[in-house]
Amino acid sequence: MKLYLNHPYQYAVEQITMVLFPGEKPEAPGDAPAPSETYCRSELTIRDGIATAFTELNVSGQLSSATEQGPAPAVSVGKLRRDRVLQRLLKQSYYQAALPLLGEAPPWGALTGIRPAKLASKALESGLTETDTRELFMDEYYVSADRTTLAIAAAKAGIAAKNSLNRDEISLYIGIPFCPTRCAYCSFVSADVKRTLKLVEPFLEALHREIDCAAALLDRAGVRLRTIYMGGGTPTTLSAEQMDGLLTHVRSAFDLSRLTEFTVEAGRPDTITAEKMAVLKEQGVHRVSVNPQSMEDEVLRAMGRAHTAADILSAYQIVRDAGIPAVNMDLIAGLPKDTVSGFRYTLDTVLDLDPENITVHTLALKKGSRLILERQGLPTGEETAAMLDYAWPTLWQAGQIPYYLYRQKYMTGALENIGWCKPGFEGLYNICIMEELHTILALGAGGSTKLTDPSTGKIVRITNPKYPKEYIERIGQLCQEKEPLVEFQRSLLLR
Repeated sequence: MKLYLNHPYQYAVEQITMVLFPGEKPEAPGDAPAPSETYCRSELTIRDGIATAFTELNVSGQLSSATEQGPAPAVSVGKLRRDRVLQRLLKQSYYQAALPLLGEAPPWGALTGIRPAKLASKALESGLTETDTRELFMDEYYVSADRTTLAIAAAKAGIAAKNSLNRDEISLYIGIPFCPTRCAYCSFVSADVKRTLKLVEPFLEALHREIDCAAALLDRAGVRLRTIYMGGGTPTTLSAEQMDGLLTHVRSAFDLSRLTEFTVEAGRPDTITAEKMAVLKEQGVHRVSVNPQSMEDEVLRAMGRAHTAADILSAYQIVRDAGIPAVNMDLIAGLPKDTVSGFRYTLDTVLDLDPENITVHTLALKKGSRLILERQGLPTGEETAAMLDYAWPTLWQAGQIPYYLYRQKYMTGALENIGWCKPGFEGLYNICIMEELHTILALGAGGSTKLTDPSTGKIVRITNPKYPKEYIERIGQLCQEKEPLVEFQRSLLLR
């Protein structure tokens, strides 16, 4: 879609274009639109304190336009606040122009951000009532009633999590970049352990070095760990002996006196054994993810999984027998070969297992994944929406509540991912990273440290090399690169 703009807010128009017309690639040629092309003409004028946003869309030969007006904030309120108001007007006019071309109202309306619950949290913490917040979502952003309810519920969980944190607490992420095989939807940098077995031990040696350096940094900064999350890849690709050595080192290196949550993604059922789960239990892991994504064998084959639905049931029982206190299970709506009835079967089967957490993702076609190249056998956006329309009331009825929520680019139907839990089993790490509540220190290949100032929203990112080989080669530099953590966290404690 060609974008013709008379204002500086190109990014805002690009974002809502990708959300409402995901098949279109926005570009700004700068010339006048031709009647035959697919285009957006977006204009903004300010006169006598009133801002007027106008959008004209030409899609598949259909022309539609809309205008929105509102008070223009004074320059004295600051550029950031002024820009937000003006961009919202532009998105509102775009949405109203797009609506006749879409056939039906999208569930998230004109909201383009990936963190809807964060918007709701800010509204509630500013003094708005829940009713006021609902009106904000539905009247200004045109979000549907059910998605508004989900965002507010997740916001409440986020506020409770925020209130439970101390200023001298951060979280730790440990990335293990190995998997048994690569799933079709995956874009993470992870190595097939069968082909890269020779890298596992050198990677672990480097990770042990980074753990020692990181522990020294935290000690100097005067902070403690509140949560630990080990992800990947698939951490349980490691052997029981390797996992035991790694977790023993973590427990000895860091002060875990404040730790209230320790999660390990077992993820792939074909990596779960009784021996490994016994190690996790012995090492004090609180939460394990067993991620079926689907309970249908045809869908599992289509996504590149080397296990069956029966293997998932066996793996789940192994985790339960080990006595791990909480189990999370991930599902994905919109997988290749899946159907609405098939997804319903998957969700109902998982609910019968009674896990403490169920995370329902919507398929996102990510760059670097096999699916984005093939795009075969994928459910339509309408079919994927029907899957979620079944999931949300079914999970509510089963006693699960939404506790974190986020959206992604290139997501089927411009929908959402939601973490659900039994009350009292909210994943604190997930809330902290999604709502940006405090610093996340990331170790391992592909780890991205986020130094976070929750009072100002300032975030400083420090990234580790993506690939195991590069991580191993650069391990000597990584602690020096994380040195800013010390002064950053000290400054927060001095306020």
